[in-house]
Amino acid sequence: MKKICILSLLTAFITAGCSSAADEPPLSPPAAQENSVQEQPPASAPQASALPAQTVAPETDAVPEPEVLAANLEVPWSMAQAGDILYITERTGSIVKIDNGTAVKQRVELKKELADVSEAGLLGLALKPDFAESGLAYAYYTYNDGSGLFNRIVTLRLDKDIWKEEELLLDRIPSGSVHHGGRLGIGPDGKLYATAGDAGEAEIAQERGSLGGKILRLNLDGSVPEDNPFADSYVYSYGHRNAQGLAWTDDGILYASEHGNRSHDEINEIEPGLNYGWPVIEGEEQREGMVTPLFTSGSDTTWAPSGMAYADGRLYAAGLRGSAILAFDLETGEEREVVTGYGRVRDVLIADGMLYFVSNNTDGRGSPQEEDDKLYRVSLSALD
Repeated sequence: MKKICILSLLTAFITAGCSSAADEPPLSPPAAQENSVQEQPPASAPQASALPAQTVAPETDAVPEPEVLAANLEVPWSMAQAGDILYITERTGSIVKIDNGTAVKQRVELKKELADVSEAGLLGLALKPDFAESGLAYAYYTYNDGSGLFNRIVTLRLDKDIWKEEELLLDRIPSGSVHHGGRLGIGPDGKLYATAGDAGEAEIAQERGSLGGKILRLNLDGSVPEDNPFADSYVYSYGHRNAQGLAWTDDGILYASEHGNRSHDEINEIEPGLNYGWPVIEGEEQREGMVTPLFTSGSDTTWAPSGMAYADGRLYAAGLRGSAILAFDLETGEEREVVTGYGRVRDVLIADGMLYFVSNNTDGRGSPQEEDDKLYRVSLSALD
């Protein structure tokens, strides 16, 4: 597919978890929420984060009144679906279960103490294909072992509203104050994919022996797939700054969203073994042996794209800095805002013709409104 450069006139877009300290204002502690979900609410306590579906007046005519499904989420990061139930990770260390109009905060018991400073914490979540029977999921989180910060990929088992870490699949993924990557997804090939940021050390993205600045591919038991592009290596693609979204088309093509340096954000078509350029090239720049993105924000606009989903020939990307959801048409090359006015957006999920998204205004870089953060839902057909 040919490269499509987007030199958009959209207003400055999206960065969170994406940038170095120079890219965005310094993080401040998340604003206290009077009605925030408690760590372990008493059985008789009301579900503070749960709201009946309701409409919210959009700030612009572009948003067709998304429903609010849950409120008072605390720095939500990743969504996963099991039937009619949604699970949402909170970077501070909990998982919120959304089921039939109620939200329950579930405790997560990890074998390493969670480090949720800056952009770190409990990030990606992917449910095992047999989750309904096994209760098993995959999680990506940050910890400090005394010598520094690292990220790891583990299995979690859900038992009576408590998630417990069971097996370690991959450890000591480079970490720091910024650029964790952290997105997990199970591809149509049945493999587990993970985005790993460069941890603020740009040069490691070009080092194939490092796990940082990569898209990683694992068997579900944590072993290295025999058909990975590099022998005995989890590395699937490299030269990434801070990829945060993964999505597959119906025919199995993988796309990733990636935070650029201040601008030059990217949507890439991912192929095994290829070099996506960072820090040698970014945005529309070209170099032999390196991949130029399919879409780029250019030098004057920032998207800071995070979670991503696919439906009907379009990629939908959550926008942090741009405070919007972007739609990228893979056939025409059109890129446009389809949802605006709800602040920073961290993740999107598509199910049954509906687009679900979570705001991320409590992450220290946003401007939280009453009852932030929230889970929203809007019909895809209303966005055409």
